[in-house]
Amino acid sequence: MAPIELRELKVQLQDLLDKGFIKPSSSPWGAPVLFVKKKDGSLRLCIDYRQLNKVISYASRQLRKHEVNYPTHDLEMAVVIFALKIWRHYLYGEKSEIYTDHKSLQYIQQQKELNLRQRRWIELLKDYDCQILYHPSKANVMVDALSRKSMGSLYHIPMQKKELVKDLTGLFNMGLHLEVSDSQVLLAQFQMKPNLIDEIKTAQDNGKVTEFNIVDGVLKCGDRLCVPDINELRQRIMHEAHYAPYSVHPGTTKMYHDVKDIYWWSGMKKDVAQFVSTCLTCQQVKFEH
Repeated sequence: MAPIELRELKVQLQDLLDKGFIKPSSSPWGAPVLFVKKKDGSLRLCIDYRQLNKVISYASRQLRKHEVNYPTHDLEMAVVIFALKIWRHYLYGEKSEIYTDHKSLQYIQQQKELNLRQRRWIELLKDYDCQILYHPSKANVMVDALSRKSMGSLYHIPMQKKELVKDLTGLFNMGLHLEVSDSQVLLAQFQMKPNLIDEIKTAQDNGKVTEFNIVDGVLKCGDRLCVPDINELRQRIMHEAHYAPYSVHPGTTKMYHDVKDIYWWSGMKKDVAQFVSTCLTCQQVKFEH
């Protein structure tokens, strides 16, 4: 296709996209196709297959109340069972390999003493032609970064300090960076990086103060930052909450609770629902399952 024809095609496609007559392909197997004329006059079909060996689907969910008390072995196995169930239409009748960084799982089918829950899982495994293989975490350099985002020393804080963990997590979400000094003092120094607080404060200065309290020059509703009615600013907040490496594309309810822990604005729940509905990845997973 000549360059001028290609430009015209792009213009026409963009016009159809804007009018809603067509939409971008959401298929993980979709590949651009190009026909190249050979010397003998025949056509060669060229297809871009570079995406075929990449991850085609992600999935996650919150632990249920009874699952919180699972031992580590059962919790890791529950992840495998969850994956088998939601991707059954891909795996059933096909030979597959399951990689886990929990070594004992590869021997679960040979274990003699199993509890009732584990026995149910073994029965489900028999429906699949799968093999569980051990892959050390350190060796898995291509691991999904969404599930391996480190928060440094937060992992070493005792669970009795839940409030401290919650506060520090909130600081991470607001763009704060924590460092340990040479004197080995934990969390010795805060370094504020450019973040949304300054933008929110500037926007508040241009608005009217209502019955909410002003703390350190920032309008707050309780302990939450009040975000002015500026669509671009709210969109940035929701974008960071949804696409942050440690969020893993949360659903409407999860994302709403995450955002409202730190920010406040009128109609937040509706805005969050609208934002999630426009995420192609979330809608694709929802459609498939």
